Amino acid sequence: MGIDVHKEVTMTLQLKDSSNRSDENGLAVSNTPRPLARGRDCDIFALRLRERPPEPPERLLEFFERKPQTPLSHTTLKVIDVLLTGDLSRIRSETLADSLRISPTTLRRRLSRDGMSYQTILDAVRRHRCEESLADDWMPGKCLAWDLGYAEVNSFYRAFRRWTGRNYSDVKLLLV
Repeated sequence: MGIDVHKEVTMTLQLKDSSNRSDENGLAVSNTPRPLARGRDCDIFALRLRERPPEPPERLLEFFERKPQTPLSHTTLKVIDVLLTGDLSRIRSETLADSLRISPTTLRRRLSRDGMSYQTILDAVRRHRCEESLADDWMPGKCLAWDLGYAEVNSFYRAFRRWTGRNYSDVKLLLV
């Protein structure tokens, strides 16, 4: 079976001084551990931490203009993982940055450290998912364009021609 890569982390806040004291209104202040947030049944603050996102498929890395020479950063791996598994018609760089809890500017800066951009990764993931879809079964161009997140079918046809050097209709004759 798989390995659980999530860890539960419990954090509480404790004051250094163990003596009871009072605030400016004369009310007693206790130094018992105080929770950072409240859970349903107990006073805990739980986070899910993920060790490292899964490595992208080797074939996907071939679609980048320059194959990365150094290991990809955690942020880049997270972006690739989300795009490989997510709905490409709904994922935008701004929403992805929000889900990573960073600003879009920080996302761009971290991706550029790896020599990448969001659009570069998105194009490579679209090409990879297109190849996988066509390897399983033939799909009409408009269905595949929708699955890959293209707003217009003609944009997909142009991208397909750029990737393969052939028209989608020509490839259809070879596969059907």
